[in-house]
Amino acid sequence: MKKVIVLGGYGNFGKRIVENLTSIENITVLITGRNLSKSSALVANLENTSAAKLEPLVIDIFADDFKDQLATLSPYLVIHTSGPFQGQDYRVPKACIECGAHYIDLADDRRFVCDIAELDNEAKDKGVLIVSGASSVPGLSSAVVERYQNQFNTIDSINLAIAPGNKAERGLATVEAILSYTGHPLNVFKEGRWQDVYGWMDSKVNDFGGFVGKRHLANVDVPDLELFPSRYGVTQQVSFQAGLELPILHKTMVGMAYLSKIGLVKNWAPLSKAIVGTSNVFLPFGSDKGAMEVLVCGKGNNGNAKKVKWILYAPKGNGPYIPTLSTIILARKLLSSDKQSSQQGTGAKPCAGLFELSEFDTYFDALGIHYEEQWFSEGIREEA
Repeated sequence: MKKVIVLGGYGNFGKRIVENLTSIENITVLITGRNLSKSSALVANLENTSAAKLEPLVIDIFADDFKDQLATLSPYLVIHTSGPFQGQDYRVPKACIECGAHYIDLADDRRFVCDIAELDNEAKDKGVLIVSGASSVPGLSSAVVERYQNQFNTIDSINLAIAPGNKAERGLATVEAILSYTGHPLNVFKEGRWQDVYGWMDSKVNDFGGFVGKRHLANVDVPDLELFPSRYGVTQQVSFQAGLELPILHKTMVGMAYLSKIGLVKNWAPLSKAIVGTSNVFLPFGSDKGAMEVLVCGKGNNGNAKKVKWILYAPKGNGPYIPTLSTIILARKLLSSDKQSSQQGTGAKPCAGLFELSEFDTYFDALGIHYEEQWFSEGIREEA
């Protein structure tokens, strides 16, 4: 029976991954973290309807004996959801390689994801797959770009945006990650060259259409900013922005970014708990509707200007499921195959181009999530 360890298994994203994996027979899912009562509570909530065997377990990834604990458990797959990943080293994926386990994480930290290939030779020697960033970015975002890239002769720009609803569940680790670079310089490919912009600045309003409409956006640091320019041969720009639905919260973040930029506040991350607590006062306001947009612009295969806009709409507070889907898809592929002959191969790599966009469709349908695409040629919208 294959063992799957979900680190942070009762957290914001971990619990959603565990919930999905419970439908798989002949596996044991170990729901781990530093709080046994929380992992036990999740087991109790799911075990009566679970085809998988569920077990709670206390594991601290920062403990001196973490590697030994992991080796004793002999897992087939380790899923790492215990963020924030900013500032983490590779102790978890390295421990997985040493004990011969596959590894997937939901990291959003640029350095953590982009540098994971440092472990490529070690992973190949052990015959395991190590994947970082199996989340909305770059997992889903790269699948979107690769759906359309063959219809472009040249890609000039890729602009990405995410706008969650105000009532969507807030994860402390996610907030801490964002605050760690709020007001700090981010190196991006813009106007055909690498230059700095600032986290949570350059605020603008974007119209997502549909039931989401206009939302405020600002600069966010993600692995795509570094991976996409070379991967897709982008000539001019790759940008990524996100925002808060309520203008008062969004503009407060922009103000906080300015205070960091001018040096009055070094780092907002230590105040994450207080900031999340304050933002929760506003939970009754706004909506539970979110969106994600990918805009690819360039020249088509006929040499004419061409662009495609892909927009994902998430109703009913289901937006927080989206970051888990890349991991779920990849985990299910690994669990349905033999470790030594996985179709996914071996080695260590960012989660870019590992699956087709169509592989998300079943999950989107189950969650009431849908997407639309709009094509434009020479500035004129084409009929669908």
